[in-house]
Amino acid sequence: MLIRSRRAVMGLSVLGFSGMLLLAGCDFWPPALQAQIEQLHSEAQQAAADKALLQNQLNAANKAKEELQLRVEDLTRVNKEKSAMIANLEHTIAAARERASKPVKSSVAKPAGKPVVKNSLKPSSKANVKSSAKTTNSKKTKSAPAKRVTP
Repeated sequence: MLIRSRRAVMGLSVLGFSGMLLLAGCDFWPPALQAQIEQLHSEAQQAAADKALLQNQLNAANKAKEELQLRVEDLTRVNKEKSAMIANLEHTIAAARERASKPVKSSVAKPAGKPVVKNSLKPSSKANVKSSAKTTNSKKTKSAPAKRVTP
């Protein structure tokens, strides 16, 4: 019986020791598996660094996009204001031309009774005729001073 009891004690000791090893865990890894684990850890760290870099670039791009969007909105607003100002100035110019053309028409009718001065030009020189016509037309438009309109 003594042998049986020794065997039982020995079996229980081995079982207890095995149980302790199982509960404590075994940190032994084969060298090839350790190399793979270290490689995966370094790849994970590199991926995390790349992710952080890309995230920073994305944040910077979003910030630049927002700034540019604000600038586009501001320039659009300024463009609308300038377009309205141009339309107002064109309207003012058109009104001023109408006012300026009314006195010119009435003043054109008055000098019709005056004799027209003829320039003695040769008929072959057409360029001189055109230039003299321009000078007489410019005198007519300059004869009626336009009033200045302030918007």
